[in-house]
Amino acid sequence: MGQSANKLEMEVTKKLQMGYLLHLPEEYDSEPEKQWPLLLFLHGSGERGDNLDKVKIHGIPKIAEKNPGFPFIALSPQCPQGSNWSREQETVIVLLERITQSFRVDPKRIYLTGLSMGGYGTWRLACDYPDKFAAIAPVCGGGEPYRAKSLVHLPIWAFHGAKDSVVSIRESENMVNPIQALGGNAKLTVYPDTDHNSWTETYDNPELYEWLLSHRLA
Repeated sequence: MGQSANKLEMEVTKKLQMGYLLHLPEEYDSEPEKQWPLLLFLHGSGERGDNLDKVKIHGIPKIAEKNPGFPFIALSPQCPQGSNWSREQETVIVLLERITQSFRVDPKRIYLTGLSMGGYGTWRLACDYPDKFAAIAPVCGGGEPYRAKSLVHLPIWAFHGAKDSVVSIRESENMVNPIQALGGNAKLTVYPDTDHNSWTETYDNPELYEWLLSHRLA
């Protein structure tokens, strides 16, 4: 019979499913021509599951719940139990694209942040989609230092507690230091007396949001 050249061509349908919280600023409807910045938030491992109230425990959705005027469209997906953000990355990107198309999102002002497991997810997502975000703010996370070159152009503000007993501060240093060595725009804020909860002080700091909004894609 011998060897012959052939080609497979078929359509494959894949079901994607993920719960999420969406915050629209209270002025959204009153300013119909305005495009808004979007902040994508990735929670930590303790908030996984199918109960979206858990996502409100920490970080951006907690702040948005208390402050209807929070000046971002805030997108906070929930990672399924037993999974992580690396496995769910395709779903997160599809969700982000759908929200961007469905609401008045400024495509030049899409930002990314996350804490703990979400901090790892932030580094990973930024490495895989380095031109999608105007700036990122990973909190007590880590990543793959060998991929630092892909983030040289991206404004990065990382945060970590010096006494973190869950995720070593070296995880953030191992990402920020090589980016800085390559001339990138990355900085690390260290809380000298903080253990793992470096997110409360970070997300309560108005300077973070001013910094994010100071950056936009070219």
